[in-house]
Amino acid sequence: MTVLREADDGPAVVVCNTCRVSADDRETPQGVRGGALLAAALRAAADGSGVAIQEMPCLFNCAQHCSIHLRAPGKIGYVLGRFEPTAEAARAIVEYAVAYAASEEGVVPYRQWPEGVKGHFIVRVPPAGRLVGD
Repeated sequence: MTVLREADDGPAVVVCNTCRVSADDRETPQGVRGGALLAAALRAAADGSGVAIQEMPCLFNCAQHCSIHLRAPGKIGYVLGRFEPTAEAARAIVEYAVAYAASEEGVVPYRQWPEGVKGHFIVRVPPAGRLVGD
């Protein structure tokens, strides 16, 4: 059984397309998951940004809703969640992702963080073969 599939390895926002709409609701009244809505909003916001939007089912962060993983080769990765699946949230994520992509190691100074991502960070993940220093 093959679980993994190929994806571009440049800067990317990996969005869980099966995430809940909110802490209380699994999907909209029309049956659409929050992750699918966020993915569509991210694709629109990222157009021309140089940051890929990649989708996959379930990031295993089900205690949080509308989760994403921000990653790039050789950089610290981040998992963020608890977003509303809106264009405003997508713009903040993409704005942060552009600054992240331009950074050397994946560290964006706090003063450059858009308000829309503050309070949404869940975990940082060191790149393979490296650890974050003291």
